Amino acid sequence: MSVLGLEDAVRRVASAFAGYNAEFRAVTRRAQSRFEARDWHGAQQDASERIDLYDSWVNRTVDALRADLGDAATDRAFWRTLRDRFAQRSAGLPDAAFARTFFSSVSRRLFGTVGVDPDIEFAAVDLDPLEGAGNNPETRRYDNRGDFALLIEDLLDDLPLRCPWIDFERSVRHVVQDASQRLRADGVDADAAVRSLEMLRPVFFQSTRAYAVGRLDAEGGRSWPFLIALQNTERGMLIDAVMLDEDDVSIVFGFTRSYFHADLERVAETVVFLRRLLPRKPLSELFTVLGRARQGKTERYRELVRHLGDSDDLFAHAPGERGLVMICFTLPSLDVVFKLIRDRFPPVKNILRQDVLDKYQFVFRHDRAGRLVDAQEFKRVRLPRARFAPALLEELAAEAADSVHEDGDDLVFDHMYIERRMTPLNLLLRQTDEAAALRAVLDYGQSIRDLALSNIFAGDLLLKNFGVTRHGRVIFYDYDELCRVTDCRFRDVPQASNDEDEMRGETWFYVADNDVFPETFLNFLAFTDTQREAFVRVHGDLLTADFWRGLQQRLRAGELLEVLPYQPRRIGVASSAGDPG
Repeated sequence: MSVLGLEDAVRRVASAFAGYNAEFRAVTRRAQSRFEARDWHGAQQDASERIDLYDSWVNRTVDALRADLGDAATDRAFWRTLRDRFAQRSAGLPDAAFARTFFSSVSRRLFGTVGVDPDIEFAAVDLDPLEGAGNNPETRRYDNRGDFALLIEDLLDDLPLRCPWIDFERSVRHVVQDASQRLRADGVDADAAVRSLEMLRPVFFQSTRAYAVGRLDAEGGRSWPFLIALQNTERGMLIDAVMLDEDDVSIVFGFTRSYFHADLERVAETVVFLRRLLPRKPLSELFTVLGRARQGKTERYRELVRHLGDSDDLFAHAPGERGLVMICFTLPSLDVVFKLIRDRFPPVKNILRQDVLDKYQFVFRHDRAGRLVDAQEFKRVRLPRARFAPALLEELAAEAADSVHEDGDDLVFDHMYIERRMTPLNLLLRQTDEAAALRAVLDYGQSIRDLALSNIFAGDLLLKNFGVTRHGRVIFYDYDELCRVTDCRFRDVPQASNDEDEMRGETWFYVADNDVFPETFLNFLAFTDTQREAFVRVHGDLLTADFWRGLQQRLRAGELLEVLPYQPRRIGVASSAGDPG
């Protein structure tokens, strides 16, 4: 018997969402004090804490409703009415789609919904995350009064950060010099042609950096994204980088990095503003990179359903070599890839299904350092069977029957990951010209190095496990053998004591599960001689156990080894931060 009436139940869910949102923003607001105090480990703890909030609040709400609603907790008629009343209550609220997504998460968890049930939840296709958002973000405008330097001085002086500048005038000159140089390349004189800067009021924090984000407008209706990266060192604050290029800013807001901490009153308004700066970036990624991962998932599913209605191509195997652990498929006309865990793994893969789930959860919570793709986890997804190529259907039936089921004209996927599609590195090296291939090989080495600095060892370094983005960045996306650098034992290959050992085809010495022999890495990489020579010249230290053991010592000592999403250009000021990679 229910002890909670309809209106009380509506208030219960609404109150839970409000509680989640308030706690989310409270954790987010701590980012500024962490930056000012240079408390980077505290910032990392906040990032993990904030990621856990959504599921924690949904689970608590589900448990409370089960206890207080009794039989009504799974009464469809009750929930149909509850959904309608919640729609009325949330109408007109800022970011109303967030509240409705939260309601749907509660409903789906209570009912174990397969696919979409619009009677008792808000269907993603009907949830417009930009509902009510106009063109009114939290911004501040700075007009050019004929001197671009004065405009920049006003901007920097207005930053709400309680950090002393190392040299304020020098920082102004740094911004003016870099911005003017970029504008001149486009035939624009900063003093004469720049009309204004429109900057988002909230400062964006990520790892050890703060970012001022906005748009620069010039005569003739021309505009550029305008982003300033700030570093707070032991000596004070400085300008670390100035970016006006869409590609550079897109990488900062990329799907391979940790989420920003920016206290936004109206998230959708900010997304509209950012979309004008980065028109090629999907809405789902903008919501996700702002920390609203669940809303990002909802929008990604909405993008998928909408695209299915506007296309007629078939789901097919993703380009690249067949995975031993995952089945990977794609819709050629959509820029994402779908990944399923196989029912069984070959003996060479000494892992269990739960191990794979744990690895993906680990990546979700870890600093991805710009080198790990953000894989969104989906459960009970329904897709039309007729849209699947025969060869893919055959493999799903043979290799994933435990988690993929036919239901009428549909396939129901109990569990899958969806992530951005990239060109597999091994394919790119075969298809591109020599210069582009060499750049990819060197960035592959940088990817391994960047991951190592964030305490990640990819495990399986085969080229097929790495992809290349449209920006030419090499990203790791196969997580089943990923582990912490500090959990490995990096060894030199023992010297053979006799000719018989030397001539053996198999390993003649004991190798534990966590043993790694860096000097053997190149043996498994299909490089040309030129590529191999370039890799050794630039990244030869990665092939030595001494490099990895030295890195382990630094990581275990708690040293900060950051990886930046840009190349810093500091004018005459030494940084106190770790190796930026």
